[in-house]
Amino acid sequence: MNNLKEIWNKLCTNYTQDLNLIEKCWLEINSCYNEKSRHYHDLSHIENMVSLTFDNRDQIKNFDILLFSIFYHDIIYKAIRKDNEEKSAELAKDRLKLLGVPHDDIKKCWNQIIFTKAHSTSLDSDTNFLLDFDLAVLGGEWTEYMRYSIGVREEYKIYPDLLYKPGRRKVLEHFLEMKNIYKSDLFRSKFEKKAKENLSRELEELS
Repeated sequence: MNNLKEIWNKLCTNYTQDLNLIEKCWLEINSCYNEKSRHYHDLSHIENMVSLTFDNRDQIKNFDILLFSIFYHDIIYKAIRKDNEEKSAELAKDRLKLLGVPHDDIKKCWNQIIFTKAHSTSLDSDTNFLLDFDLAVLGGEWTEYMRYSIGVREEYKIYPDLLYKPGRRKVLEHFLEMKNIYKSDLFRSKFEKKAKENLSRELEELS
């Protein structure tokens, strides 16, 4: 797979030939995901999601918009904020408008990003794949899962364990209480069982 910048450039040239604008948007993405506070929600996370999108391309209805949603879904990520998804969706809307993306597609991208807040099932299959790609790490091997968990803890290091652990337990319980963590049949069959095992194990270790 080509590197992220090449993928970004190719994606954007489907809508504009303004190379300066494309570069400016890329530099903003690169800067945001490389913030020092990022220990999991960084460019590696985006690269993993993009890779999964290419791997499952035949399942995706609107490939371009799903890629845009991936690039922007965590562009705003502050541990102290409760509106990261809303802010990310608004920034995506502004930038996609500049890039010449059609209004209906911008709306679809906005909706997809908003769905990453609660990870509830959507009627739109592309949105469900976005959610599954975002949570694929939960169904990985324990060592991979622990790198994710440690990275998230680092992103919230401003909070002491007394505050972090109850909040983290709430997040883990939220996913475990879902009927299905993964929204697509494909990812549910591959990762659901392992994800629940990993979440349960972390929950036990937090106790």
